[in-house]
Amino acid sequence: MAISISVVVLLLLLAVIFVRSGTLKMSHALVCVMLGFSLAGTSLAPTLYNGLSATAEVVGSVKP
Repeated sequence: MAISISVVVLLLLLAVIFVRSGTLKMSHALVCVMLGFSLAGTSLAPTLYNGLSATAEVVGSVKP
């Protein structure tokens, strides 16, 4: 659960930075949000979740 919240916060911050810098228009951001909600309701959602979780575990296990 904490990883999901962290990913959402990170993506939100990136979206805000892109919108403020002018490289991402507000309409594009809304389309991305709608795509995310659409993907969450599909049968692909568990696969995406497992992939993100595995990636987070690999990144978390890397020692600097």
